[in-house]
Amino acid sequence: MAATSPSPIDPRGPRFNQAVLAIALLIGFALDQRWVPAVFAVVLFLGAAFGPRYGPFLRLYVEAIKPRLGPPSDLEDPRPPRFAAAVGVVFLVASTLAFVLGAATVGWVLALIVAALAALAATTGICVGCEIYLVLARRRGVQLVA
Repeated sequence: MAATSPSPIDPRGPRFNQAVLAIALLIGFALDQRWVPAVFAVVLFLGAAFGPRYGPFLRLYVEAIKPRLGPPSDLEDPRPPRFAAAVGVVFLVASTLAFVLGAATVGWVLALIVAALAALAATTGICVGCEIYLVLARRRGVQLVA
């Protein structure tokens, strides 16, 4: 493990964040609340760019939920979920721009792609963005922590 490798994280935090994201985007879609993707773009950005201390739902997990649970059965490298969140930010920013430009269908398609992938990750642990990160990292010879 390289000296610059980050400390492993409890994978349940990102899964909780993904569950909240998926539910919020689905409710936003059902109620046609076009501001929801923009708000969650900011939420994802804060966690991806600055870490769990700054992501509201990641912080909620660490402070309110994690203390009530047993220790995680495994830990994971934080870089794949951060990469996946960054990809989600790109999609949600594009969604927001589509709404601003009057292309609501495109906006919701982009937001619902994020919701579907977040729901998949939250319910099964299969994180498509994380898997993309792993493929790219292996090609570059990046050592992962676990």
